[in-house]
Amino acid sequence: MSFRWTDFDAYLFDIDGTLLNTRDLVHYDALNAAMHEAYGVNTTIDGIQYHGKTDLGILRAALERAGINDATFTSNLPAALNAVRRNVSENSSALSPEVCCSIATVLDHLKQADKLLGVASGNLESVGWHKIAAAGLRDYFTFGCFSDNHETRAAIFGNGVAEARRRLGANATVCFIGDTPEDIRAAHRAGAAVIAVCTGVFEQAELSSLHPDLCVNSCSELLELTTSSHH
Repeated sequence: MSFRWTDFDAYLFDIDGTLLNTRDLVHYDALNAAMHEAYGVNTTIDGIQYHGKTDLGILRAALERAGINDATFTSNLPAALNAVRRNVSENSSALSPEVCCSIATVLDHLKQADKLLGVASGNLESVGWHKIAAAGLRDYFTFGCFSDNHETRAAIFGNGVAEARRRLGANATVCFIGDTPEDIRAAHRAGAAVIAVCTGVFEQAELSSLHPDLCVNSCSELLELTTSSHH
């Protein structure tokens, strides 16, 4: 049976590189300021591989590199996360995300088909919603799963599947849309379908090699698949 992307009950979208691309320094500055405030270190997340990672994972990697030990990281983490949330909230008017190609049309299409739409992101919850609101996409989404209590993307995605089934029933089918190898791996671990889009930093060849159910350059290709299937 060929894969039809419109056949699922629930769709969970990654934020960065999938729904939108960030063009400002609000989140970046907030992470750096939080490390200084909660740990007293003057360091940045520069050079940390953050694509497909969670805010918790990014902070851990940057602080480890700066010489903060695990016990200190853990004990000061709540203060650091609160600092990130507060910083992004205070500077949310400076958020200026670029919505990825055809995302609004795809969301409209799924919304009209009465699908459950959610977010599955490595962002902290309040940070993720601020970005989505700034992109003008908030009204599409019923719920979200974030990194506030989960350091791994697999845990966030597993939580997303559980939440979708809690809302729709145990047999609900779930499809993730993401732009990184981590998104594909996490969806596979959660036992869900996954569509990879090349709107982030990863190329089609790299994403395809991990065997997503579908790999498209952007969401405009999804819309072409919809129209062609009606003939």
